[in-house]
Amino acid sequence: MDLADLSNKQKILKKLENDGVRNVLFTDCLKQRDDNVKKVKMNLSSSFTLFMQCFQNRNYCLMVIGVPNVGKSSLINALRRTNVKKGRASRVGGEPGITKAVLTKIQVSERPLMYLLDTPGVLPPKIESVETGMKLALCGTILDHLVGEDVIADYLLFSLNRLRKFGYVEKYDLQEPSDDIQHVLKRIAVKLGKTQRVKAITGVGNITVTIPNYTAAAYNFIRAFRKGELGQVLLD
Repeated sequence: MDLADLSNKQKILKKLENDGVRNVLFTDCLKQRDDNVKKVKMNLSSSFTLFMQCFQNRNYCLMVIGVPNVGKSSLINALRRTNVKKGRASRVGGEPGITKAVLTKIQVSERPLMYLLDTPGVLPPKIESVETGMKLALCGTILDHLVGEDVIADYLLFSLNRLRKFGYVEKYDLQEPSDDIQHVLKRIAVKLGKTQRVKAITGVGNITVTIPNYTAAAYNFIRAFRKGELGQVLLD
């Protein structure tokens, strides 16, 4: 929720409810204290206690499942920090694939005694449309190199302009919004000093010229979006 535009929060909840999804909580697991993280624990506690009473076995625990890079590890760490007063137990990062295997049980509560399992992210075997795939790539659920950072950056620029989120103009010292990704990446490269020297073959011999590093600029543009530096955005 720290990165999403929640001005349409009620519409989001209504859409999820129509899709059969209930008990929705918006969390910010990077905060040291988040009341909704406590609510997650309360909901888990009630279900977990009933489960334990049915099976009378304290070796059971709950598995956290979701798409890559959605924040599963961050949620587990936040629950552990909030309820057990312990530090981070699961590795986190802004890229998919940080969690590569099902980890050992991580205690996130003492009363009731509750353990969670962190798991690698999962995606459906088939993505329903190209646009859905681009949204997933932009949010970091697919490895960037599988799509291409230049393609992701182009879709990001399109999305920001469509939503009239022009924070990138000020951040990168552009004169005005633009739908030309090459122009935007050039300005980013110049501002950040991301240039590279390459050899050019001419009719009078080889010369060395300095050109913008478009790949480095695209990388910075995408990471700025994922950190929330370009404003809060809701792609759907």
